[in-house]
Amino acid sequence: MPISTAEKRADFRKLHEAGCFVLPNPWDVGSARYLAYCGFKALASTSAGYAWSLGRPDNKVTADDVIAHLTELSAATDLPVNADFENGFADEPEGVAANVARAARSGIAGLSIENSTGKADKPLYDDTLAVERIKAARAAIDSVDPAVMLVARCEGFLHGERDLKKTAARLVAFAEAGADCLYAPGVATDEEIVTLVKAIGPKPLNVLTVQPTMTVQHLASLGVRRISVGGSLARTAWSGFMQAAQEIAGQGTFTAFAHGAKGGELNKLFGG
Repeated sequence: MPISTAEKRADFRKLHEAGCFVLPNPWDVGSARYLAYCGFKALASTSAGYAWSLGRPDNKVTADDVIAHLTELSAATDLPVNADFENGFADEPEGVAANVARAARSGIAGLSIENSTGKADKPLYDDTLAVERIKAARAAIDSVDPAVMLVARCEGFLHGERDLKKTAARLVAFAEAGADCLYAPGVATDEEIVTLVKAIGPKPLNVLTVQPTMTVQHLASLGVRRISVGGSLARTAWSGFMQAAQEIAGQGTFTAFAHGAKGGELNKLFGG
């Protein structure tokens, strides 16, 4: 019998209390179900992976698109889903609140809001506004179901602002504004990670795998509570598809198919 949304949200919160877990990022129902089959405890959507599946670049989908996608992912498995909700699809706190409230009704167990504007000339929101946006997201979640976790993301490292002190201060401010979990994509060294773990403790830190030498065991030893892979699984899938298609188009051969998953196994996995 499928578990309820309330149970998923309770399970998700419990995962953050101790230890370290991987939060892989599916981009559609099939990839979500396969990750559940692999034994992962929770999932996270990927804005990039989902956008590519629609033939669009990252950050070029609408709130309506994403909320429909989140509804599908949440219904696809018994695992809790954390939403990559980009910047909330609005600049002002009121718009963020309205969109976050809609997303919280999709069945998700968590939702992230970033301080990235999506504008090349000014990639990050002013700190005061960024904090107000997190406060608005928290209030919107609480109006729907306080059990939904709020993740606040500081995107400075992804936009060339590799200032660890400033990043730590922003994450602390986001935590004080109501974020349950903190996330600074692009942070990579042991020193950076440990600094942020200590700065925001006891609240959990999410780390994005940005180099292949990272391991779950090592990140856990640094105090990381959860690990995301972003669009990397989607990129890996696209790589295999692109190589096979390019071989056919360029060489007229089909050797890449030898590495494909077996249709019978996929049908069995998906209940065929």
